[in-house]
Amino acid sequence: MPELVLWDIDHTLMATRGLGRDLWAEAFADVTGTAMRQQASVTGSTERVILRETALLHGIPYTEDLFAAFAEALGAVHVRRAAELRERGHASPGAAEILAELSERGVRQTVVTGNVRAAAEVKLTAFGLGGHMLWSEGAYGEDGEGRPELLRTALARAGVQGSAAVFFGDTPADAVGGREAGVRVVAVATGRASAMELRAAGAADVLESLSDVPAVPAAVGV
Repeated sequence: MPELVLWDIDHTLMATRGLGRDLWAEAFADVTGTAMRQQASVTGSTERVILRETALLHGIPYTEDLFAAFAEALGAVHVRRAAELRERGHASPGAAEILAELSERGVRQTVVTGNVRAAAEVKLTAFGLGGHMLWSEGAYGEDGEGRPELLRTALARAGVQGSAAVFFGDTPADAVGGREAGVRVVAVATGRASAMELRAAGAADVLESLSDVPAVPAAVGV
């Protein structure tokens, strides 16, 4: 049985149904004073990378101070609009049952996400999914630029070897990142990538969704 299960958030455990871009644009305007005309690709990326590339698209110099201010603003926007998130977004079918099942079996769980921590906590709490997470053992957008770096950070915080962990994600970047960090990846084909693309990227197992609740513990190895 693995010691730790690590979860991606967006399109794995939940979806914002387009609201995420609105919240991001609001924080961007708050910090830069510039309305967002275009956003860099977000799939499989982290907030630091997305901000740097989006700032470049608008001719705005990127600095770490800018990112720190943006991270704070993005967290605050999620807190302000949490009720709207609950109304427009949704938890992935089966997510709540699976998190509860793994907790009952004694499996530690946390998140590895490109979201800043404050936004991650609001997103999962909005749908009743946050109570199963050991937040201090996770890794967030503040912690690095790519999945391998974030996964290694979470493993170090949890005191767990990569071989004793399983990572759930929905993008090829998740699968590649898991392989580079030595973590077995179970991919969920609920994002933009197909099951074939996720397998080609290195996912050990691919589930069509989390709705087949009994299949998940078997994929995890519990």
